[in-house]
Amino acid sequence: MNPHAVLVTGAAGFIGSFLCKRLLADNPELIVVGYDNLNNYYDVGLKHERLEMVNQADTSGRFKFVLGDIYDADQLSHVFDQYDPDIVVNLAAQAGVRHSIDHPRDYIDSNIVGFFNVLEQCRSHRVSHLVFASSSSVYGNTAKTPFSESEPCNEPISLYAATKKANEALAYSYASLYGMPCTGLRFFSVYGPMGRPDMAYFHFAESMVAGKPIQLFNNGNMLRDFTYIDDIIEGICLVIAAPAPIISSSASGAPPYRIFNIGHGNPVPLFEFVNTLEAALRAEGALRHDVEYEHLPMQAGDAWQTYADTSALQNEYDYTPKTVLAEGLAQFAQWFALWKGLEKNTGEDLGACNHG
Repeated sequence: MNPHAVLVTGAAGFIGSFLCKRLLADNPELIVVGYDNLNNYYDVGLKHERLEMVNQADTSGRFKFVLGDIYDADQLSHVFDQYDPDIVVNLAAQAGVRHSIDHPRDYIDSNIVGFFNVLEQCRSHRVSHLVFASSSSVYGNTAKTPFSESEPCNEPISLYAATKKANEALAYSYASLYGMPCTGLRFFSVYGPMGRPDMAYFHFAESMVAGKPIQLFNNGNMLRDFTYIDDIIEGICLVIAAPAPIISSSASGAPPYRIFNIGHGNPVPLFEFVNTLEAALRAEGALRHDVEYEHLPMQAGDAWQTYADTSALQNEYDYTPKTVLAEGLAQFAQWFALWKGLEKNTGEDLGACNHG
């Protein structure tokens, strides 16, 4: 498959920006259309920095950024008409489990109505493959591990999770009714440089360098399947290249639809993660004092563990995550220290430094 254009929604997001950069590098003839509303859910400046990263990687003017919202059906239609993408990767969504508790309409507008708009444009423009973001949150508090795609996932414990499960059902119906190849990817705790500031590991780093206690929910009794950004991007690119139902040569009559877990497959206890992050920040000279902890009960909407069974993605695409936790957090810490303006090997009090 050699598409002439790929549309990436949520292109200024963490995963979206790194995907755009990789797509430009992999195919010198590809037009990459980035679509994002640049909302203020977190620091918009970081989103602009990611877009600048993509623009610097684009040496031939093949990255086309469009400021827009997938909730705006007319604007989205105009983008599809203008660029006629062969492949669409829908990463645009209102993220965050906790934010969904107090701002439910944001999730209906973006994750339900917006995703419906994307589906409709893919259908009417006969897109050859829609890849869309789901989430490990759809598994809720299931006790059966590792989490397998064969589990029913009918008990979401947050509105965010419910909207992601709804996305999967909507995509299945479009694949079934219109024969439109759709692949959903359930992401597991993605981390790395330029990551999302609302994620726990980012909060941990902010608290550490500011000398504030780290908030450990469920008294720290948590397991997370942390997955480095490069491994996530590798998996997405493998899936983009060939819809799984096609490469499987299935004669069952099932619709061209698949769901895959995309994670590391190695859950890490929260204390181990925090200790590894602390060591990485100290190695960068960004941390010079003891780390304190604040133990709190479980927050509403949170699951106490995530653990991906990645065998399906490995069998279909030979996907194997390669980045170990210490290496990935070292990369994050190096970027974080620079982003916060923290100088290595100085004698100053680094805890009070601000974003420079």
